[in-house]
Amino acid sequence: MLRVKDPQRSSNRLSLSLSCLPTTTNLPSRPVKFYEHLGMSLIEKLPQPEAKFDLYFLAYDSPNAVSHKAHRSDRQGIIELTHNYGTENDPNYTIANGNAEPHRGFGHICISVDNIQAACQRIEDAGYKFQKKLSDGRMRHIAFALDPDNYWVEIISNNKAEETENIKETDPSTYRLNHTMIRVKDHTRSLQFYQDVLGMSLLRTNESPSSKFNLYFLGYVPGANNDVNTAPLEGLLELTWNYGTENDADFKYHDGNSEPQGFGHIAITVDDLDAACQRFEDKGVSWKKRLTDGRMRNVAFVLDPDGYWVEVVQNLKLKGEE
Repeated sequence: MLRVKDPQRSSNRLSLSLSCLPTTTNLPSRPVKFYEHLGMSLIEKLPQPEAKFDLYFLAYDSPNAVSHKAHRSDRQGIIELTHNYGTENDPNYTIANGNAEPHRGFGHICISVDNIQAACQRIEDAGYKFQKKLSDGRMRHIAFALDPDNYWVEIISNNKAEETENIKETDPSTYRLNHTMIRVKDHTRSLQFYQDVLGMSLLRTNESPSSKFNLYFLGYVPGANNDVNTAPLEGLLELTWNYGTENDADFKYHDGNSEPQGFGHIAITVDDLDAACQRFEDKGVSWKKRLTDGRMRNVAFVLDPDGYWVEVVQNLKLKGEE
């Protein structure tokens, strides 16, 4: 979940929930339209006027999509944008995108595309900005676009970049919402949590000792080993571990929910919500909200080792209620 300032500007499943803000100076500046330009569809809007916020759920939903026409609780990848009423009229309201000190934590979401050069050109032609273009730096096979609230959107290719340089067309209906990246202090603790507690599989590891960081890609892929081609997949989680942070007692990443806010949480859907929460309880997790807390008895939030929120909700299809 990402918080947004102005929405008109701006077995288990893993999805991303983000809250976002609009920018007020440059056009186009609307997050919903931005993600629609990336090929996503607004599959559901949940107004919550009594609580003074609205939720917008976007996902890839073309006939080519992995989760075409599926309910939001049965999708491999989905973005939730949260708009708190009135933020669009507050000139002092800003979003923390997770990439600026001292509030680093959440890093980016990632889409995988067919022809990366053409896809990036299409985004640029629409007037959107980039944190990193393909031509910047040494890594010529990835780019980072900026959404209207300055959240980073990584762009990777399903095809080899050197084989698509001369292709001028791109088909957004083939894109995938590939992963969400968060930074973690202690990779050992985080991997144990996401694998043993949440039941994910480690799909791929990228070690960069010269740059002093490792990347770990996890997801719900039965039978997977640590050597999976992850580019065509949806709904993955990327953990970034920078060497040495685990030895600094005072080091802490920003969870996105303390001020200044931005990223809200990731979400998993489960086959049996009550049983899953009891299992988490038996595993000794830290809770932000148990099912029995408050009025919303159909959602829980556990805390990962860095304090990031993980929403837990029922997969309605698996319960036969879709």
